[in-house]
Amino acid sequence: MFGTKPQKLERLDFIVAGAQKSGTTALHYFLSKHPEIALPDKQEMHFFDDEKIFSGPVDYDLLHRHFPMVAGSTIAGECTPNYIYWRPAIERIWNYNPKIKLLILLRNPVDRAFSHWNMQRSKGREPLDFLDAVNEEKRRIAQPLSLESRRFAYVTRGFYSEQLERVFTFFRREQTKTIKFEDFRDKNRETLDSIFHFLGVKALGAVRSKDRNVVPYERAMTANERKRLFAIFADEIARLEQMLGWDCSDWKV
Repeated sequence: MFGTKPQKLERLDFIVAGAQKSGTTALHYFLSKHPEIALPDKQEMHFFDDEKIFSGPVDYDLLHRHFPMVAGSTIAGECTPNYIYWRPAIERIWNYNPKIKLLILLRNPVDRAFSHWNMQRSKGREPLDFLDAVNEEKRRIAQPLSLESRRFAYVTRGFYSEQLERVFTFFRREQTKTIKFEDFRDKNRETLDSIFHFLGVKALGAVRSKDRNVVPYERAMTANERKRLFAIFADEIARLEQMLGWDCSDWKV
């Protein structure tokens, strides 16, 4: 935590831990505009999902050195949306600071998967069409903690309930705030105010909305693709509604 004078960071106060393609870039933007919040010198630190760092004694200065010592900041945090998905990361975060707060954004898993696939296509990493990639996913990510399990886990990343169960194994519910992407998009000011309240800082004054971080879609999702993906996620969506007390009826169309 920071004080009113520049000083060395001892521990992060919060982490935006996921999920990928669920509005984390936009949230990072708004966090960066808050005078009481210190963020690192790059958006995604990928510290707690770095297997090399955790293969031996952990030097947390590798993380802390990326934080400018900003006078006036009262809390510090970072945003790496892979953490909720990467199995060892949550326990590592708990070992680092069991009192840390976690922010988790979740998006309709059907739309999230298609957006993820489009991102990979735009980067030239995905030769397969969408449903072909879905069909090949299990084989591609079979090797644990592999690069493929990050890049091509279009469907697997959308099984949020298992990931949240891992979070709640280590952290009290009061330490986590789970945000529905669609609420963040459609009720931005109200959602942001609740996020800043959770973090213990004042509401942010007027700030220009961030332009959407839109990856140019190769094409729109077809009705058949949406039907196929919803069939995969129907039970998961129902499970998540029960776990979080959410109404996800807008995810079922």
